[in-house]
Amino acid sequence: MNGGAPERSFERALERPAQRGRRAPMGVTALQVEGRPGLNAVVHAPHARAVWLCLFSPDGRTETQRLCLHDEGDGLWCGFAPGAGVGQLYGLRADGPWAPETGHRYNPARLLLDPWARAVVGSTAALALECDDPDGHGHPPHTPDNAARMPKARVLDLDAELRAGAAIAPGPATPPAHRLIYEAQVKSLTALHPDVPAAQRGTWAGLASAPLLAHYRALGLTALCLLPVQLHLDERHLIERGLTNHWGYNTLNFFAPDPRFATAAARGDDAAVRAEFRAMVDRLHRAGLQVLLDVVYNHTAEGGVQGPTLSWRGLDHAAWYALDAHGHPLNPSGCGNTLQMGNPRVVQLIMDSLRWWVQAFGVDGFRFDLAVALGREPQRQHRFHPMAPLFTAMAQDPVLAQVTCIAEPWDLGPDGYQLGQFAPGWLEWNDRFRDGVRAWWLGHDCSRGEIARRIAGSSERFAHDGRLPLASVNLITAHDGFTLADLTSYRHKHNQANGEHNRDGADVNWSANAGTEGPSDDPAVRTLRAQWRRALLATLLCSQGTPQLLAGDEIGHSQQGNNNAYCQDNPISWLDWSRTDTALCHFVAGVSALRRRLPALRHARWFTGEWSAADLPPDIEWRTAEGHPPALSDWELSDGRLLAAVITVGEDGGAPRERVFVLLHAGTHPSTVRLPDGAWHTVLDSASGFVQPADAAAAPSADEAPTPWAAPVRGEITVHPPTLRVLLQALPTEPETAP
Repeated sequence: MNGGAPERSFERALERPAQRGRRAPMGVTALQVEGRPGLNAVVHAPHARAVWLCLFSPDGRTETQRLCLHDEGDGLWCGFAPGAGVGQLYGLRADGPWAPETGHRYNPARLLLDPWARAVVGSTAALALECDDPDGHGHPPHTPDNAARMPKARVLDLDAELRAGAAIAPGPATPPAHRLIYEAQVKSLTALHPDVPAAQRGTWAGLASAPLLAHYRALGLTALCLLPVQLHLDERHLIERGLTNHWGYNTLNFFAPDPRFATAAARGDDAAVRAEFRAMVDRLHRAGLQVLLDVVYNHTAEGGVQGPTLSWRGLDHAAWYALDAHGHPLNPSGCGNTLQMGNPRVVQLIMDSLRWWVQAFGVDGFRFDLAVALGREPQRQHRFHPMAPLFTAMAQDPVLAQVTCIAEPWDLGPDGYQLGQFAPGWLEWNDRFRDGVRAWWLGHDCSRGEIARRIAGSSERFAHDGRLPLASVNLITAHDGFTLADLTSYRHKHNQANGEHNRDGADVNWSANAGTEGPSDDPAVRTLRAQWRRALLATLLCSQGTPQLLAGDEIGHSQQGNNNAYCQDNPISWLDWSRTDTALCHFVAGVSALRRRLPALRHARWFTGEWSAADLPPDIEWRTAEGHPPALSDWELSDGRLLAAVITVGEDGGAPRERVFVLLHAGTHPSTVRLPDGAWHTVLDSASGFVQPADAAAAPSADEAPTPWAAPVRGEITVHPPTLRVLLQALPTEPETAP
């Protein structure tokens, strides 16, 4: 390999030394040095031979100054540009060895984005083509200067941005046991909504519009988790196929909201883009909803060595990315590169980004994509540790320690599956819940013991170090995979539209089609599919843990069997509100209300199954159809398909007001089920779609006349599968003592 630097193709006449600056903060910021206003630049590039701060005219077309920064040691290059200030457009350049075998890929002809840039101006449409080594052969590049094609960073008034964030209404203090998360992609949610103003469809404004707020309120949602909204790029292979990265898991900048979600009037104005994002957060907060962001800090949009040189790679590929002994990027993200989590500056960048979204934009928490990659330490051969530097820094940070943090507890590297292994305080996506519940209802192998563990909070995964059932984020579907409608309509994925010959996406989905692949007009098929959907959703909302609902499942949204629609920015992904399954939507709203009303369905502590000191019945009693506790052999049978539990708990540890009988019957034939002694009232039957009205009492007392929705039953009931049924029995209350 050639260890020399590539040929320079930019004008040397612009260069001059920068004045001495400060070593903090990172990035380019407007401040005063020795009483003089200007710009202070701090760049992390330990292996560079030279680093430049390049200033541009207001239109971004003309480079007006190129200042050589000073090597201040510790990998930092610093300098001061007097006279420049807020609003200045700029980029960076770095020079150093081209030695791919040791991880160095410098090219001073590349204008680079500052990793700490708070705003980015200019088109990003074709940046994935800015490659120095497109064939991966490691030959030194001889590329012309790309400044005209590169977007520029803009210097912001950081104090003003933080004041704007502080003006946002504070997020609601939702009790953890009452959480109901709604995962949504901003554009897909409203692109086809007929009641959202046309100019707001597919935008942050549309997401917080009156029709959507009414929908969230009806469902009883407490938080929206938005797929990535940070500035992202489309990958080269998608550009070549005429597709786009609709989901956005390919981040170019960790601080700037992506203008694609702003209204057309705001897209060319970075200040207006930020204002629209803040307005969305403010309106959602005022409506009682928290805002969680899906964030991608495990890799960047530069991809593998054949990808574009845009920022980190050009500044110091060997410092910013995790590499093997031959200079090749480690790839537990599966996206070509992974940030070097053993580098304190990488940790600092992520910490600064997280705090920025909390303080400048008012968000309430984050869902960390492939979070295991964030806990891989080079000192441990890049193995995962729950107290890795980033996680430790987050836990002690006074800003971040107060927000919701949800881990996707796996990546694609060695020992990448770490469900339940994150530290106390973290919530985790629980794919064991997803797969177990799917298998139970849709006819795949699943024992009584497996379904019991899932609906009771997955204690074998989470009951350690003081963690609670709420640490388990329960989900049936997510953006990645089948929608609920497709889960119950397709046995196989149908991803031909993605242009990868149906090779992409998961092959194992635990799905079913009721005998017909895809859409069907057969009444029997449609009835069974509807029953499956209601049973799956009822299980989600009647299980211990933190439920997460995929946007569109409640209205019957289908992606035509596509289980990897990441590149489908079209009606495959966009929710078709004109075809809303109104009955299913009302059912979900009803079960959500039932969950809020009954502490037995959202118990925040682990069940013990033991009698209490106050001689109260056990908090949970498992039962068979005959009314007996399951024998040891019963738990491991995969053909039982019927399990019941009696739950007796009060609100926040108080005295229970009712007993709750939960019955899951996923067999093929009706069964007779013996009830516990006393009168019971049905409040939920997923087979028929019945849910007790939200304005009705939890359960009538013994001296109240029965109502049509709560006719008392005793002894035995006949249950037709597939169904999840919930019945209540009122407990006597202690008489009030006269003062």
